[in-house]
Amino acid sequence: MKRFANRQEAGRALAARLADLPWHDPLVLGLPRGGVPVAKEIAHHLNAELDVVVARKIGAPGHPEYGVGAVTADSEPIYDPRVLRALNLTEEQLGRTCDEERAEAKRRTALYRGDKPLTVKDRDVILVDDGLATGVTARAALHWIARREPRSVTLAVPVAARDSLETFRTRVVAVLTPKHFQAVSRWYESFDQTTDEEVLNALS
Repeated sequence: MKRFANRQEAGRALAARLADLPWHDPLVLGLPRGGVPVAKEIAHHLNAELDVVVARKIGAPGHPEYGVGAVTADSEPIYDPRVLRALNLTEEQLGRTCDEERAEAKRRTALYRGDKPLTVKDRDVILVDDGLATGVTARAALHWIARREPRSVTLAVPVAARDSLETFRTRVVAVLTPKHFQAVSRWYESFDQTTDEEVLNALS
């Protein structure tokens, strides 16, 4: 199965899938950091507004990269009950980590958006990330969006794990759904970490 050269190429491939769908006052929201370069390409092709929604992964104790949940700056955390059971964890045990990640989400939201208001109500919102593994971060962001009464919500990702896709009730548009997923980075030739400066440049 083909790989994307980088996030920009992935964004253009995703934009081609979205271009023929009807959109009402579309708003493209990238998940920082890696989802923003992908989202920028989509916003450009759809002539849509680009912004961000910051959701932070709540990592397993001792394994911060393994997401058991996620939280935004101003909403309740979302946890994956299957993972909690598998690791014999409770939400209470993750409370301190959750508070730290919520604080970081607040900091990054202020950094990326400042005082700029974001209008979601009655708009078609496209949430974009560079890939969908467990999907817990996207789920927290979708929860944040839903509370703001959008007209519709679409989750758009260049590549997604099939078993995660099946857990979403929201419409999901994905270019690649490989049988053997392994990791998002596997489906990119270049997968360098996106910097805050790149996010701010995209939003400007």
